[in-house]
Amino acid sequence: MKLTFVTLAACVLIASPLSAAEPRVAFQDNPTDGEMHIVVDGQDALVYQYREGQDLVHFFPVRSPFGQSMTAQKAEPNPHHRSLWFVDMVKLDGGRPVNYYLALYSGSERSIDSKPPYKDHVRHLAFEAGKVEKDRAELTAQLIWECDGDRPVLDELRSMRVVALGEGQWLLDITFTLTASYGDLEFVSDERHYGWPYVRMNSTFSVEGGGTITSSEGGVNQAGTDGRNARWIDYVNTVDGKTSGLAIFAHPGTGPESPKWLTRDYGCFGPRRADEKSGKPFTLAKGESISQRVGILVHRGDTKAGKVADRYAAFVADDL
Repeated sequence: MKLTFVTLAACVLIASPLSAAEPRVAFQDNPTDGEMHIVVDGQDALVYQYREGQDLVHFFPVRSPFGQSMTAQKAEPNPHHRSLWFVDMVKLDGGRPVNYYLALYSGSERSIDSKPPYKDHVRHLAFEAGKVEKDRAELTAQLIWECDGDRPVLDELRSMRVVALGEGQWLLDITFTLTASYGDLEFVSDERHYGWPYVRMNSTFSVEGGGTITSSEGGVNQAGTDGRNARWIDYVNTVDGKTSGLAIFAHPGTGPESPKWLTRDYGCFGPRRADEKSGKPFTLAKGESISQRVGILVHRGDTKAGKVADRYAAFVADDL
């Protein structure tokens, strides 16, 4: 009954007009397929993938203002990359390290070709009803990270706010909150193999496919941005004659204003935690939480035309 109630609540969220004008952002749930479609101005912007039996909850596809798929759900030689995803490597109460970054390989074959069921996985539990306004909407998802089949490791909330920016452009303001609900939780990932979050652009949008990475500090491509501090990173390319980009904004409320970044010309990028918690073990005592807030901006044109710097400033000032 609880799952049925949550599904109905999500439908009410989508169907109830809260203003005289038609809402520009909607959450359209398909529980049969385990997909929550996030629709901006009548067009799919991105899809929250939460079906039972997968290794990780993630977002795919992530679409440009022109409807093009910008990201890769699986990409060789990194089939564990998940388009837009959030993962780490942790130890509960001094137990074995559980590497959710490589959860794909914990499946039945225990190899690159592994299949469900996955011994270690991030599983969706329920949606919490949010609110819809004219040009924005909010929704929160409850998740659980499990190991060895069904042993709980930590709880997660993903709080999502989507803003329509016009001409197919949009912002996803998302906060990931992890809580050590089941015991002391030690984070033991190295400085590269955790996603807080990561985005994997597909080959057509990558630098190797003719695109450009630009940072807030003026760095260009992997050589000028990887391991460097920046407030934001923007990945831009022209595909089929249409130029668009995807930027990640680091919010200073949950981490450094200008964190270090991992960037790759082949398409992967994401912010690092503060230096003292990136590649160095740290522990959450039972009951404690840690959060990471970022903005995902999808825009038309290059970094300048897409007003990335201005929109970052509005994001951190809570003016978007």
